[in-house]
Amino acid sequence: MPLAAVSEKTFGREVLGAAIPVLVEFSAEHAPSHAALDDLSNEMAGTIKVVRVDVGQHPTLKDEYGVRGLPTHILFKFGKPVSRRLGGLSSKAELREWVAGALILALATRRISTVRSATQFKMANGMEVVVIPDHRAPVVTHMVWFRVGAADDPKDFSGISRLVEHLTFTSLDRITDGDFSKTILRLGGQADAFIYRDATVFWQSVPGDQLKMAMESEVDRMINLHVTDDEVASEREVILEQRRSEMANDPGARLVHEMNAALYRAHPYGRPVIGLPSELARLSREDVQRFHKLHYAPNKAILVVSGDVTPEEVKQLAHETFGRIPANPNVAQRPRLKEPSQIAARRVALEAPHSTTARFYRTYSLPGSATAARGETEALEVLAKILARGITSRLYRRLVIGDKISTSVTGNYLGNTLEAGELELMALATDGDLSAIEAGVDDEIEDIRKNGVTQEELVCAKRSLVAGYIYGSADQFNLSQRYGWAAALGLTIKDIEERPAAISRVSAADVAKVAKKYLIARRSVTGWLSCRRKGRNARPIQASAAVRRHL
Repeated sequence: MPLAAVSEKTFGREVLGAAIPVLVEFSAEHAPSHAALDDLSNEMAGTIKVVRVDVGQHPTLKDEYGVRGLPTHILFKFGKPVSRRLGGLSSKAELREWVAGALILALATRRISTVRSATQFKMANGMEVVVIPDHRAPVVTHMVWFRVGAADDPKDFSGISRLVEHLTFTSLDRITDGDFSKTILRLGGQADAFIYRDATVFWQSVPGDQLKMAMESEVDRMINLHVTDDEVASEREVILEQRRSEMANDPGARLVHEMNAALYRAHPYGRPVIGLPSELARLSREDVQRFHKLHYAPNKAILVVSGDVTPEEVKQLAHETFGRIPANPNVAQRPRLKEPSQIAARRVALEAPHSTTARFYRTYSLPGSATAARGETEALEVLAKILARGITSRLYRRLVIGDKISTSVTGNYLGNTLEAGELELMALATDGDLSAIEAGVDDEIEDIRKNGVTQEELVCAKRSLVAGYIYGSADQFNLSQRYGWAAALGLTIKDIEERPAAISRVSAADVAKVAKKYLIARRSVTGWLSCRRKGRNARPIQASAAVRRHL
């Protein structure tokens, strides 16, 4: 059946006033509609309407909607064009995929349009500032991001960035031991810090009228570190005890440490964020002061403020506080060793006799957000979602629901890195049979590499990721992290705010491409955490041809 034709007179009623999305093909008499459009119109009747405009008879519509070539397809929702494409369609599957992505984007833009966009500027001393207005409650979240993390610890000085972060809560002029946290608590707020491979972050959530107090405290942290040998020794022992406790009580953490070391043999990402005990133990007061002076400077910091503020208010307060600190021309750069190409798959096995559950781990080395080619990070996110995130994922449906050899499956793409990113998979074994789990994982990965993903999987994954972005926009802390990470990695506000659109554009071909390119054995490390089976003659499960590490 030919597509319904609309004219300049009926366009408002049939397209702009429609209760459901409308796909409009702008074409001409000499260019008949593609058969895929007829099929789509029949298949999705009641969900989407497909109509045709003959631009020869109705040139005003052509000009109004900027049609520059034929055929042009524009999807309208709630009376507004939400996506367009120029050129013919190669197949019905291609058309359905494009429409699904456009509808996901329409949902995202409709919801996110109520959230104010962020503002970014740089002060004279080099400090970057990001402001995200959110006037729903008289509260602000204040974060200072330093472009220094565990991967910036000098050779033989691992753990020093963590030690400095600890000491800035105890040895400053304004922030004395415990007093700052007590002040924040009395105000009904929160304060803490965290450190990752590429960044150290200090944050406070406080009433809006206390924003200047939070800024003054961070100024203190930046310029007034005074430490004694005893304070360094005390905090050093706190961190060492944290590491001892983690290693003693969590065999999974021990295995992950070993897997990281196997994945990164040269790059500092292979070192634990908390540091190596032998190197931590010898860090001195002079080491701490030198590291703080090189890295804690305004021209190596990013101020992120979200909440009940305006950009003008933040700019004034930032100039009154952080603006007093001069830039440090000697801030340390980030010279890092490059990781050589991995030429073979690597394996790590750990026997944990006291553990009650055997676990399978797999990590692939991938590009991070700052190094991936355009569109790859979004495709990798969709791939991770389809493969292992949630009860609809392939691995969950196969290993937990189908084969019943696992009780839990998780997976994630870790792309918030300056350099290499990772795709991580983990599964808990029902009866300790890790070989069966590994075989299932390998089968599903190979199937995606060979056959790609289904349209249903693609749409479901993209919808879930976009929904997660929308829901995350409701949380001030999450918003601050989102924009802080972008700035720390050299991305832009535009990169963050166009994320839903970028995810919606991911195609099945994009997912298959990154799977074929990156989910290959030589880019991986496989870890087995084996435990003792129940029974008098039980023996630990062993990984054949594995590199054994008894910790």
